[in-house]
Amino acid sequence: MTFFPDAAVPPGRLAVGVVLPSPAVRREQRLPLAEAARHAEQSGLDLVAYRDAPAGEPSPDAAVALAAVAAATERITVVSGAYAPALRPPAQAAQQIASLQYVADGRLVLGVGTDGGPARWAAAGVPYEERVRRTDATLRLLPRLLAGDGGPQPYEQGGPAAGSASSVPMPPVWISGNSRGTVRRAARLGDGWFPALAPPAEVAAGTVHLAELAAVFGRPAPCVVIGATGALGTAADLPTRAELAAGLATAHGAAPERYAQVPVTGGVREAAERLHSYCGAGVSRVVMTFAGGDWRHQVELLAEVRGLVG
Repeated sequence: MTFFPDAAVPPGRLAVGVVLPSPAVRREQRLPLAEAARHAEQSGLDLVAYRDAPAGEPSPDAAVALAAVAAATERITVVSGAYAPALRPPAQAAQQIASLQYVADGRLVLGVGTDGGPARWAAAGVPYEERVRRTDATLRLLPRLLAGDGGPQPYEQGGPAAGSASSVPMPPVWISGNSRGTVRRAARLGDGWFPALAPPAEVAAGTVHLAELAAVFGRPAPCVVIGATGALGTAADLPTRAELAAGLATAHGAAPERYAQVPVTGGVREAAERLHSYCGAGVSRVVMTFAGGDWRHQVELLAEVRGLVG
């Protein structure tokens, strides 16, 4: 297997990617998941990410969807939005991750999260209050399993788990979340910190804290990846920045001012300036979610933005 790690981004160059469309958008725009991934790759983007659908919306399992995306593409980095390895016995998680590495030819990045609500964790037999500790324990164990370090491994979710027979490189791990606890986990166990919907000043403060903690742990400072949202272009039917900020504030129970600088909107140059403001906050990668418009056209506009910030 050829291995393409999450390549180092040259100084000053922002890698730009996109979250693949939701099931609702795929239905409305008649856009199969694999076709969307190929379109992002052919447009010249650096990353595609897949995340679980909102509660109650039918969607493929993350591992199945990522395998389909990886098989449909050749170059682009494939990112799991918020994979939860602690929902599975470690050997099963290792088997899924190893299989994805093979299918993606080493282009996988493992975005790891601990969200989803108590019901999701209870359904897997994992106490909600144990999710963070078990996630950390699984992350420590995964490199050994992926390296083919056999032998039974103790695990509290079902007895011993056989060691993985795989021998593949551990993919880069991006720890998803905005909290200080997430920053600490990224500094201790991750290769990247993956906050979402945070203004540049907040990301900059988190980046400084991340570097300080990584130094304490004797590790290199992880990269910083921002999850952004917006609608590109100047069409009259697209939501404005103020409308998107108000929607985010309502969804998260915060004042609109909290999200005033978050949405990426407007023409290509305006959007490029907005994304470039994150470079000063230490961000080297941006993954966009589109909040309106034709998804294919939004990708094409984002590729133009990438050309300006690259």
